[in-house]
Amino acid sequence: MFKTLLIATDGSELGDKAVAAGAELAKVHGSKVLVLTSTDPVATGIGAGGFGSIDAGPIIAQLEDDYAAGAKKLLDAAKEKLAAAGINAETVHVPRHRPADAILEAVTARGIDTIVMGSHGRRGLGRLLLGSQASEVLARSSVPVLIVK
Repeated sequence: MFKTLLIATDGSELGDKAVAAGAELAKVHGSKVLVLTSTDPVATGIGAGGFGSIDAGPIIAQLEDDYAAGAKKLLDAAKEKLAAAGINAETVHVPRHRPADAILEAVTARGIDTIVMGSHGRRGLGRLLLGSQASEVLARSSVPVLIVK
């Protein structure tokens, strides 16, 4: 355990806490580190209606370019934080994937043995309405998951 860490981040405060916790684990155990972020598929809600249709292709392409630029920025920041701690990390952006799916696919594809990620800790109606990627990862993961709050 802790030989290959996947640190999931979305650039939030909790994502930054996950990066910090992953850095501590990696330092102690000499782990290889993969920092992952994903962006959901683009849904514009634009379609045919009584007033005709709009070609959403250019809009979707621009949104995906913006998502990719944001992902690069947050992954570069995470990589810099890890490098400052003496850890060489690989980064990956997985476009058009829900976070839980991207994380779990990377675990299988890359032989990850531990996941580090943040959780907002929502309960009740907030969790029902907003969902919980951390809960889904916990429920479906075949490897240990460290949840940072």
